Amino acid sequence: MKMFQSWSAILVVGFILLESEGRPMKEAGYGLKFYQPLPRLRHKQEKSQESSRFKEFLIPDDPLGSCKRKYCGLGRHCVVSGETRRAECACVELCSPHRKPVCGSDGELYENHCEVHRAACLKKQKITIVHSEDCFFKGDNCRTNVYSKMKSMLLDLQNQKYITQENENPNGDDISRKKLLVDQMFKNFDADSNGLIDINELTQVITQEDLGKDRPECTLYDLLKFDDLNADKHLALEEFYRAFQVTRLHLPRDQRLRVSAATVGQSAVLSCAVQGDPRPPIVWERNRVVLNALDLEDINDFGDDGSLYITKVTTTHAGNYTCYAAGYEDIYQTHIFQVNVPPVIRVYPESQAREPGVTASLRCHAEGIPDPELGWLKNGMDITPKLSKQLTLQANGSEVHISNVRYEDTGAYTCIARNEAGVDEDISSLFVEDSGRKTLANILWREEGLGIGNMFYVFYEDGIKVIQPVECEFQRHIKPSEKLLGFQGEVCPRAEGEEGQQRCVWASAVNVKDKFIYVAQPTLHRVLVVDVQAQKVVQAVSTDPVPVKLHYDRSHDQVWVLSWGSMEKTSPTLQVVTLASGSGPHHTVHTQPVGRQFDRVDDFFIPASTLLITHVRFGFILHKDEAALHKIDLETLSHVGVVDLGAHGCVPHALAYSHLGGYYFVGCRPDASGVAPRQLVVDGVTDAVLGPNGDVRGTPYVSPDGHFLVSISDAEGLVRVQHISVRGEVREAFAVHTTLHVADLAFQPSFAAARQYTAYASSGRGAHVLAVDLASGRVQIIEGLKEPLAPEQWPWDAKTRPIRASGLFGQYLMTPSKDSLFVLDGRLHKLNCEITEVPKGNTVVWVGEA
Repeated sequence: MKMFQSWSAILVVGFILLESEGRPMKEAGYGLKFYQPLPRLRHKQEKSQESSRFKEFLIPDDPLGSCKRKYCGLGRHCVVSGETRRAECACVELCSPHRKPVCGSDGELYENHCEVHRAACLKKQKITIVHSEDCFFKGDNCRTNVYSKMKSMLLDLQNQKYITQENENPNGDDISRKKLLVDQMFKNFDADSNGLIDINELTQVITQEDLGKDRPECTLYDLLKFDDLNADKHLALEEFYRAFQVTRLHLPRDQRLRVSAATVGQSAVLSCAVQGDPRPPIVWERNRVVLNALDLEDINDFGDDGSLYITKVTTTHAGNYTCYAAGYEDIYQTHIFQVNVPPVIRVYPESQAREPGVTASLRCHAEGIPDPELGWLKNGMDITPKLSKQLTLQANGSEVHISNVRYEDTGAYTCIARNEAGVDEDISSLFVEDSGRKTLANILWREEGLGIGNMFYVFYEDGIKVIQPVECEFQRHIKPSEKLLGFQGEVCPRAEGEEGQQRCVWASAVNVKDKFIYVAQPTLHRVLVVDVQAQKVVQAVSTDPVPVKLHYDRSHDQVWVLSWGSMEKTSPTLQVVTLASGSGPHHTVHTQPVGRQFDRVDDFFIPASTLLITHVRFGFILHKDEAALHKIDLETLSHVGVVDLGAHGCVPHALAYSHLGGYYFVGCRPDASGVAPRQLVVDGVTDAVLGPNGDVRGTPYVSPDGHFLVSISDAEGLVRVQHISVRGEVREAFAVHTTLHVADLAFQPSFAAARQYTAYASSGRGAHVLAVDLASGRVQIIEGLKEPLAPEQWPWDAKTRPIRASGLFGQYLMTPSKDSLFVLDGRLHKLNCEITEVPKGNTVVWVGEA
């Protein structure tokens, strides 16, 4: 008995497997009641003893047992002969009444697939399915395009009749009007008002309207032929709607605008509330760009219900998304999509030692979406109840200010940042003790001013100077003749035949994780690597001739090098130093060994990583005199696409990027008349040009948090400030008129308010710096500087007077003049000091946490 049960299970499993590998009944349109071909188990008796066992347990007298082993094929089924008691194959007597018209190779139109196979059995001939659209109309003059024209003609006639007879206003949206016309037409055709149109009623309409002679190839009878979906010889209103492609859409008024949010790193689903009968295909747009047709890595599945799927959400996905039914753009739903980011904070200093009676400050910088709320604890206890004249919170709670410190102020001060996406915290320790005490905290604090951090590195004619900005003191001077650490070469070797003072020529420099400084020596065709810890030059990396621009891509630990090839820029190239912060020997690799996308490069742009955005995937290359941006993949060092700017007449010369919405702002070169086209906005999600940024022109700069766009237009004498919301909305803030001819711009976090910035613009011709509070619009002029280098004395870029800030918590900025350096106090908005005898010190780098 157990053996019989086992083989019965094998029979059932075998039946299921073979059935799944055959032709699925549902797919063929067959109903189990009418058409159920049974599979035949195949086996080789000589290779399996199970075959004989299988036979032993068949019941020969059971007719179902006989048919279970017989497979008859499509269009036939197994029957048991009443005379012979043997299983035989016969043609299917009746197919399921499922209407899915198909054309057979015999020229006949069949109700469904089953009818084709049944006819083949009855006719005893092979009939296959013909998939050509024209076969549907084989032997008939009414083809698809003519049939469509006939239906359009009927709508036009109904439209004329409706306006004339009903005297209605023809204005209104096309969707509602089309539905109204079809409703009226159906009412006119349905003579007996029973909700169905039959052939007699169609004949009556043909006679009354004289419709039989204009288009003899297609007639009203074809409505029954092609759009009688249930084949009941009648047309219902729903079938009429489908024939004339009328979709009844529904969008609740309270669903027209929806605000939704997702946390960065998660996946998001935006569901479209536009419903229709029949259900229409849904189209999704972002910034008027259709997403359905794009092959995007992170937006690539729209679902059967028309939902929009976004995987691995980042702040670049923030913005407005619109959905509507295909062909019905006037009824749409807008999703305002916000991406929330948990707070990320930094405190400064991590520890400090103070003597009793002096002032101490502990600062906290926090970023997140939405803006996080800040709180402070001292040794785990909230300090709010202890606030007094001596202990205060400043700059919207981002700074703890302690005047006249006492021994009891010693402690661990924890800054806590909270928003709806998460919490972050960090500790700043304060030690209050006499300077004579030899505690570890005191020793570290006293020696901090002599350490390697919080310094400006200035590269000028006489080598490299390391400057501590508080007291404007030199910490180190690396002379041109100094040897490279471990090598025989010099920092700035004298050229063959050169006489007089040994001088250095520098171009661009970058800070690599506060471990190294990479600096270009264009006339020596190399990049020097300065070890920050040792304060020595440790390596010279050979490059293509005339390296002029460097950029450090922190997310991939790469230094990108632009070389001109010659002073005339005859053969520019891009090279990359990989593993730039590593301790081993460094060398460059070319971005692409073959191809022309990198050999005409005039400039390049790679977005900087920020506190919230630590990974950057793509950058852009600018070609000389070409109205396009060439997109590059920073991971593969390859060219991946082109953004055409030709329609806007924009040859790009500068870019800025905000991760809030993922927008690139493109500054355009002036045309032959000297007028610069308006800035363009490029969507980083779709690579589509969204159009001009209002009437804004000039060079764009974006603050480190992505919230402020500052545009410098010397031709107009304007500094334009715009605010970018967390949803990627760009709003005009204010404009500043100036005649400074701005050379460069730097951002410094505000000392007066949390999450705000001050922009410092250096003059390229005069002796001033413009300080603009981006939150309030307050403007100050810092005077007392000297004239910058002339453009011919600095051929490497247009920034004849660069300006550099000193980090997230830094108080000082540095900007050079022709022969000296100026240190500015950002807290007080004034000149701190001048450092003389530093000719051509236009290459400045900040190193340090502050």
